[in-house]
Amino acid sequence: MAAVHKKRTIIDAPALARRINKAAAADLAPEKARAKMLGLVKTALQRARKEVRRRFYVGATGSEVVAANCHLMDQLVRLIHDFTTKRVYPLANPTTGERVAVTAVGGYGRGELAPYSDIDLLFLLPYKKTPHNEQVIEYMLYLLWDLGLKVGHATRSVNECLRLAKADMTIRTALLEARHICGDKEIFTTFRRRFAKAVVAGTETEFVEEKLAERDARHQRMGDSRYVLEPNIKEGKGGLRDL
Repeated sequence: MAAVHKKRTIIDAPALARRINKAAAADLAPEKARAKMLGLVKTALQRARKEVRRRFYVGATGSEVVAANCHLMDQLVRLIHDFTTKRVYPLANPTTGERVAVTAVGGYGRGELAPYSDIDLLFLLPYKKTPHNEQVIEYMLYLLWDLGLKVGHATRSVNECLRLAKADMTIRTALLEARHICGDKEIFTTFRRRFAKAVVAGTETEFVEEKLAERDARHQRMGDSRYVLEPNIKEGKGGLRDL
């Protein structure tokens, strides 16, 4: 992941958090507080996108742009998580089962997020869902959708992630690049340790062979040529997926 320079000129998360807290404290009605929070974050998102675009036009590399987009979304997800867990559904002493780790997966987990790409999130749980963490996850998702973001999401326990990763190559690939954003760090650390031991260890050669077979099958679907009349720049041979 490329370094992001002058991060606060993209989004000043601490200052934005203070404005959100001030607005929420001034209005006790939950819907009004939510509307004010959304308005502040939408404005910050619009300004941040303009700043990232400006950097691109004055010479920022593609790697710097996708890293800047990733940083922006990380900050927004953290702000939304804090608002949800501290103001909307606060718990003074959550039980282990009520904790959630918010995790980026796929390209977003790798730290490379193209403009307007999907925000792929995994809500990682220690066990099965509880009413509280279900409320938190649902509230966060609605806020993200209301910001106009495209969100790919899954809610799974650590055990479910391991089981599905063993059975499904697409899920295994996405989880391979999982990255903690916010929430309970201990759950994520446990997941990474168990994933490395139960899924990755000893399967490296098999993984590469299956990914190459997956690539060949995709090429066949897309015409198996770099020179098709209407190329699919993401899925086609020599396209973004190959890169």
